[in-house]
Amino acid sequence: MSNALKKISAVKTCVPLTLVAALAAGCTSMPTDYAATLSKQDPKWTSPECQEIRATAANYKEQKVNWAAGALIGPYGLAIVAAGKEHQEKQRVKMAREMHLACSSQPLPKNLQERPATQQKIR
Repeated sequence: MSNALKKISAVKTCVPLTLVAALAAGCTSMPTDYAATLSKQDPKWTSPECQEIRATAANYKEQKVNWAAGALIGPYGLAIVAAGKEHQEKQRVKMAREMHLACSSQPLPKNLQERPATQQKIR
């Protein structure tokens, strides 16, 4: 197989995988929004750990990851953007999980429970 055909084959494989990865990314809310959903009546709400994580959440900022810029780079650019968005989602889930554990006595919601390593790879 010639190098040109190999590159075309790689592009045909990469683009659908990139789109699947983008669609598989969840939609965990921003940490400040998640903090607003927790009960202020909970005894853990006034704990030092909760106050610290809420302060961290208030300063949480994400860099903009733009699909259009990734498309300009080509299929590999789209893969890079998808990986960046997935990383941001994981960071939001991690912060929301830590906040829930520090600020709420309620059980951890399913979307914030840790997944076994095998499930993370499948996703």
